[in-house]
Amino acid sequence: MRTIAENRWRRGRVAGTMIGMSVPTRQVRARFDASTVTVYQAYRADIAVPAAATGRFPDAFKRERMTWIKPSFLWMMYRSGWASKPGQEHVLAVTITREGFEWALRHSALARFDRTAHTDRVQWRGSLTAPVRIQWDPERDIRLSPLPYRSLQVGLSGEAVRRYCDEWIVGIEDVTELAHETRSRITAEDESGALGLIPSERPYPIPDDISQTLGMAQLPR
Repeated sequence: MRTIAENRWRRGRVAGTMIGMSVPTRQVRARFDASTVTVYQAYRADIAVPAAATGRFPDAFKRERMTWIKPSFLWMMYRSGWASKPGQEHVLAVTITREGFEWALRHSALARFDRTAHTDRVQWRGSLTAPVRIQWDPERDIRLSPLPYRSLQVGLSGEAVRRYCDEWIVGIEDVTELAHETRSRITAEDESGALGLIPSERPYPIPDDISQTLGMAQLPR
């Protein structure tokens, strides 16, 4: 018997192209084209407003801290409470190059030991020198309930943050109003209207040499 969350998925979300299809436990889904991919972040106004206006993060953005980018719009809605949590009142859609996105994935390490990706804990600990962290958290449906498969979270630090800020960003858009309007329609029980507002996301083609790093392919035994 399917869960409520699975039935909601089959009725229409997250990526319209995936309706009725089985979804792997770990799969990168995103809004992308031939050269760019969109990720989401949430910030307070003094960071988000100038970032959206200029296409670059202002001095208030702390490069020395790890910054997390998320390809899933609904996971960002879950994390920010539909752009309502303190310090996350503005949601940004950040368009970056696919080259940069894949650089981050290629120079990453899983945040937790994973038997499907690591031969042992020694190997995993050695991987933690990488400037990028990967987490797989439950994807969310339109009511932010957990789905039975995972959403990718990418944590950038050190060199990765510098490259992100100075080389990868193509554009930054404030999509806070979209978040609020989507939530309003859900509150009004207009689920189909809300689904129509959500950015379309589809499976991102992960190169074979990256899938093992992300824990998407089992180690040969």
